Amino acid sequence: MRVFITGATGFIGGHVARKLRERGDEVVALVRSPEKAGALHELGVELVAGDLSDDRAIRTGLEGADACIHAGAIYKVGIPKKEHEQLWEANVRGTERVFDAAVEAQTPRIVYVSTVNVFGNTGGRVVDESYRRDEAAGFLSCYDETKYRAHLVAEDRIAQGAPIVMVQPGGVYGPHDHSEIGNMIDQVRKGRLPLKMFPDTGFMLVHVEDVADGVLLALDKGEVGQSYVLAGEQARMGELVDKVAELAGKRKPFGTMPTALIKVSAPLGPVIGPLMGFPPNLRELIRVSDNVTYWGSDEKARRELGFTPRDLDSGLRETLAAT
Repeated sequence: MRVFITGATGFIGGHVARKLRERGDEVVALVRSPEKAGALHELGVELVAGDLSDDRAIRTGLEGADACIHAGAIYKVGIPKKEHEQLWEANVRGTERVFDAAVEAQTPRIVYVSTVNVFGNTGGRVVDESYRRDEAAGFLSCYDETKYRAHLVAEDRIAQGAPIVMVQPGGVYGPHDHSEIGNMIDQVRKGRLPLKMFPDTGFMLVHVEDVADGVLLALDKGEVGQSYVLAGEQARMGELVDKVAELAGKRKPFGTMPTALIKVSAPLGPVIGPLMGFPPNLRELIRVSDNVTYWGSDEKARRELGFTPRDLDSGLRETLAAT
């Protein structure tokens, strides 16, 4: 089939684009800078210059498409307020543009890459796709709110008849991951993490290759109007740090940095955050990390799509070997 994809230069989207090409699909990708998308060009991906604010480029990419995969988004936590508008523009309004253009083009199938972050803090529970967070409790970060609002946009368009299937990846990791999870794995691998931070933060850790496979399964088998959690193995950050240290042959951190100390240091975030390898808005980083769990069950995706993610030990070994 001919597939239009957004976010193909990103972590998840890049793997999706590669897998589509490997199985013989034509791929058209919306890219901000074609000259920086050499890897996609080498795969034989057709490049359309533009971003999620460019209606004309989106419509051009959708011409003749059998399917649309919307994986484009900005993932940042711990950012200053001046960068919030950028996330709203890309994550919410960009999602509206892609869906509405796809509906206008009568694209037969749309796959939207959402996130388990839509559930917010699950409070130690493993929830499923039917779970609804309490908006009155507020949001953990700008990313948290914008991806939640984008998820609601998808549900609204589904209610209007749009042929959308959603996937909700958990905590995605893998080689060349620049997220906070990837940063933590890299610091431990290099032996640069003397103390654990927020060891109780809970994720469903899933390898990026498995997420890309899940996106293609949703494209081929997903039921329109449904969402599928693409989770993986349940773990807390402290467990992840210990496991990476063991697999990398590094000494485990000798203790845990007190959360109270991090909170006291929050006003100095713009100065000490970058020195510690973390974003400048420590207050937001604390909110998304302090005893927060992002736990969702992938039982539905396993049952209905045949989703089979690898175990965490195998995924981490592959990640460490490739970095």
